[in-house]
Amino acid sequence: MLLNLLMLLGGLMLLVWSADRFVYGAAAVARNLGLPPLIIGLTIVSMGSSAPEAMVATTAAMGGYLDTAVGNVVGSNIANITLILGATALLRPLVVGSSTLMKEMPLMLAGTVLAGYLMQDLFLDFTDGVILMITFLMVIGTLTWAAWRSRESDPMVAESEAEVPDDVPMLHAVLWLLVGMALLPLASNLMVDGAVYIAKWFGLSDLVIGLTIIAVGTSLPELAACVAGVLKNEDDLVIGNVVGSNLFNILAVLALPALIAGGPISELAAGRDFYVMLGTSLAPLLLLWLKRSRTIGRVEGALLLVCFIAYQFSLFTQAG
Repeated sequence: MLLNLLMLLGGLMLLVWSADRFVYGAAAVARNLGLPPLIIGLTIVSMGSSAPEAMVATTAAMGGYLDTAVGNVVGSNIANITLILGATALLRPLVVGSSTLMKEMPLMLAGTVLAGYLMQDLFLDFTDGVILMITFLMVIGTLTWAAWRSRESDPMVAESEAEVPDDVPMLHAVLWLLVGMALLPLASNLMVDGAVYIAKWFGLSDLVIGLTIIAVGTSLPELAACVAGVLKNEDDLVIGNVVGSNLFNILAVLALPALIAGGPISELAAGRDFYVMLGTSLAPLLLLWLKRSRTIGRVEGALLLVCFIAYQFSLFTQAG
C-alpha cells in the first residue's frame, strides 16, 4: 500500500513538472519559429495546463480503464470550476473584461452538452472521438480568429501573450520539449497504476478514483496558474485558464480514449457526474449574468468551494 501511495504521489509530482517543461519547451520552440505570441498564448500555453489530463486519459484508456479516463475528464472539469475558480475568487474577487472570454464560456457549455449527448448511449467509440476532435479544432480556430480581431482592446489577449517565453535559445527549448515528452508518459503510468491499486485496496470503482484523486491531482497546474494570475491581477487570464482547460478537456481529452480504445462507460458517468459537470459549467455564466457586473466575488467563490466539498464527500460515501 505504501509503495502504491508513493507511486501515486511521485507520479503526480513528476506529471505536473514534466507537463510544465513540455509546455515551456513547445511554446519557446513555436516562438523561435516565428509563430505569433497571440496564437501560442491561446493554444499551447492556455491549453497546456491540460497536458496531465491528456496523458492520464490516454494511459488509462490504453490500460483498459476507460471509466478512469472519463472520470478524469469529468472530475477535472468539475474541480476546475468549483475548487480552482472558487479558491481564486476567495483570494480576490475576479472581474471579467475580456470579450473573447465571454464568447469562450458559452462554447464551453455547448461542448459539455455535446459530450453528454455522445455519452448517453453509455458507449464511447471512434466516431464519437472524431466528432469531439473536429469540434475542438473548429472551436479553437474560431476563438483564435476572434481574439486576433480584438487583440488591441481585449485584456486577456495581452495577458496570454505575456505568458509566452521569450529569448529562449532553440537548443534549450528543444531540450525541455524532449524532456517533457519523455517524462509525461512515465509519470502518467506511475500515477494511474498507483491510483488503480489504491482504489482496489479501498474498494473504490475506477470511475470514482478518476473523479477524485486523479482529477484533483491533474488539476494542480491550473490551480498554480490561477493563484499566480490572481496575485498579478490578471483576472481574465485566471478565468481563461479554467474555461480553456475545460474546453480542451471535454472535447480534445475526452476524444483521446474514444479514438484509442473506445468501449462501454459507466451509467453514473453519463448520468450523475455529467449533470454535475453541466451544472458547474453553467455556473460562471449564471453568476456573471445574474450580477450584471461581470464579477465573481468571495461569496460566489465560497459557494463554489462548498459544492466541491459536497460532491467529493458524496462520491466517497456512495463508493461509486
